[in-house]
Amino acid sequence: MSGGAEAATTTAVVVRLKLSLLRNGLRQSGGRRAAFLASAVVALLFAALQLAGLIALRGHAHIASVAVLGTAVLALGWAVMPLFFPGGDETLDPSRLVMLPLRPRPLVRALLAASLVGVGPLFTVLLLAGCAITVAHGTAAYAVSAVALVLALLLCVALARAVATANIRLLTSRKGRDLAVLSGLVVAIGAQLVNFGMQRLGTAGLAQLGPAADVLRWVPPASAIGAVDSASRGSWGAAAAQLALTAAALTAVLALWARSLTRLMTSPDASTLPAGGNAERGRTRTDGRGGLARLLPAGRTGTVMERSLRYVWRDPKTKAAWATSLAIGLIVPVFNALQGTGSVYFACFAAGMLGIQMYNQFGQDTSAFWMVALTISSPRDAYVELRARALALLLITLPYAVLVTVLTTALLGDWPRLPEVLGLSFALLGAMLATGAWTSARFPYSIPQEGYKNVVPGQVGLAWISIFGGMVAAALLCSPVIALTIWTNVSAAGEGWTLLLLPAGAAYGATLTLLGLHLAAPRTAARLPEILTAVSKG
Repeated sequence: MSGGAEAATTTAVVVRLKLSLLRNGLRQSGGRRAAFLASAVVALLFAALQLAGLIALRGHAHIASVAVLGTAVLALGWAVMPLFFPGGDETLDPSRLVMLPLRPRPLVRALLAASLVGVGPLFTVLLLAGCAITVAHGTAAYAVSAVALVLALLLCVALARAVATANIRLLTSRKGRDLAVLSGLVVAIGAQLVNFGMQRLGTAGLAQLGPAADVLRWVPPASAIGAVDSASRGSWGAAAAQLALTAAALTAVLALWARSLTRLMTSPDASTLPAGGNAERGRTRTDGRGGLARLLPAGRTGTVMERSLRYVWRDPKTKAAWATSLAIGLIVPVFNALQGTGSVYFACFAAGMLGIQMYNQFGQDTSAFWMVALTISSPRDAYVELRARALALLLITLPYAVLVTVLTTALLGDWPRLPEVLGLSFALLGAMLATGAWTSARFPYSIPQEGYKNVVPGQVGLAWISIFGGMVAAALLCSPVIALTIWTNVSAAGEGWTLLLLPAGAAYGATLTLLGLHLAAPRTAARLPEILTAVSKG
């Protein structure tokens, strides 16, 4: 069989396999069919509205910049999506084909064709068509837009497949599934960035997109849309160069994809290799106390602090929660300050976001909490356990809150308010540590280790009571410091007391923390069986 006939046969078989798997998957249950149809309708409706909106903007002075940037963002989404949703298209996992007698290049063509089947490619075609049509003027430009649309679509799909293939063993491993958990962080940060960008565009207009678009129109696949715009303006040399650049990028991505497929199908999986050497090195690294552990207190306090910090660094769910809180706690005050619409008091948001990490302390341990429970035989043991967990949280939260407060104050130039904002942050943090310790003992709930849910079914009410009830209680506990801050700002007699808000807020927060730990310790020791049952349900 010739190479072309082999490629055509392989392509037809893989495309039929993709269609069969999709059809059989939808036959499994009515709920799955309904979910697929609903998501498809919503996605295609959104794409159709975007297409109509882009066409309606034809003739706008800066529409070319919008089209070029939109194509670049679309390609970026295709490139990063496999990293955070590795199970989104299991039918195109090349590791399932490693035992078949297939050559990489025919397989690349087959998988590329199969990748064009689905809602995602159709969604992309509609958006790319809108970007191309809105900048096309004249018959020749429409002809260029047809070529540009095909090249851009193929490059987006090939880029996604190349990224997935290059990282497929990571993405299908436990670490890869852990990486997918961090997608929530990307969504949270991305939402704040989009909000910031839309506000900037609303005040400064689309003209500020010009410099970025001038660069991206030479970066594939945005260069394909740039070629349509160049053809509309009669710049045929630039249009030909931009199309050639897009075609060259597609060729390079396909070559990298084929190379990754060859390596995947001929190289042994690292999980099947002997691990004796690695284990020996692991024992060498873990013998004794090293690194941060040497700086922590001796005894139970240091051990619990080290365990809590290791959870932050290694446990996917804990890491994702901390990373999201750190990012949002910085973005909200700083971005508002950069826009000139913020207040220095927004810096308290950082302490509030990290204070949430004190809630449901035992739920973070999941079923491993039974080992902790074995070491708690008295309220004193429970107090030391809770105190150490609070100290581990403070190691990160205190310097972070100070950093965000100083940065926000510097951006706004409101240095006289720095002491009172720091005092408020410390008081809020102390109140959240106190209420978090108490609700951890009173309303524990389990956190599932797999998937994207943070609460197991049946315990959602406990989670709401624990977190939001605790936050309301923390706000009420901070009311004396809040009242004192208001008094120093509105009363002439309080102007000279502003500097005292920092030590007052710190002392008040420390007092609340100690009081909360002392109140939570007896309840923790008395409710160990109930806590263990609640946190082990995941």
